[in-house]
Amino acid sequence: MGPIISILVFFVILVLAMLRQINQYERGVMFTLGRFTGIKEPGWRIVVPVFQSLTKVDIRTKAVDVPDQEAITKDNIPVKINAVVYYKIQDAGKAILEVENFFWATSQVAQTTMRNAVGEVTLDELLQNRAEIADRIKIAVDKTTDPWGIDVESVELKDVIIPENLKRTISKEAEAEREKRSVIIKAEGEKIAARNITDAAAMLAEAPGALHLRTLQSINDLSSDQSNTTIWMVPVEGFAALRGMAEKLGVKPDNITKVK
Repeated sequence: MGPIISILVFFVILVLAMLRQINQYERGVMFTLGRFTGIKEPGWRIVVPVFQSLTKVDIRTKAVDVPDQEAITKDNIPVKINAVVYYKIQDAGKAILEVENFFWATSQVAQTTMRNAVGEVTLDELLQNRAEIADRIKIAVDKTTDPWGIDVESVELKDVIIPENLKRTISKEAEAEREKRSVIIKAEGEKIAARNITDAAAMLAEAPGALHLRTLQSINDLSSDQSNTTIWMVPVEGFAALRGMAEKLGVKPDNITKVK
């Protein structure tokens, strides 16, 4: 019985040594005698030592942090940009067979594509249309990595770093733009106020006695003031009305001083 037990123990150890576990988020790329022989799904898989080898590929979404890239915009302004590229392995076989290191290769493609994309736009477009430029970078990177079995899900531009002297220039430009809008709004307000005054003057001129009523109302408002001294002006029409009243009362018009 001793030799049989030893053989069984050896066989069990050999089988355990041949077993490889593939997790749910992985796929196994199998090679037999150096040749690609298929993709293994999650679970326990037997790999014959020496004759076979298994390379596991993580198919979860990965994030590539693209470091700062120096680039020149279309209007010749130096900037630094960085981004994050999110991608996922769609074909584990291509990711192993078509490229040496898919993670490093994807990062390099993203860097060169970012520099090219920045060179095609002005600084204003880069600052205002970051989402649109990120989509363009995504499409370009995705097209390049398709033969590697990689699907680029999204590209996010994190920072756009511009020189300090240019920041001050942009700040001054923004301040001047705000002052410009303030002057325009104030001028529009004065224009509306002048139009309303013109309309009111025309309305008072058309209605008989309206100007006199407005004058009396102004005098009444002044009378409620606690100040002892008030300065007010009476239209020429007011003196004409006083002259008419004086004639009715029998007072000579020469006794009424006409102020112009």
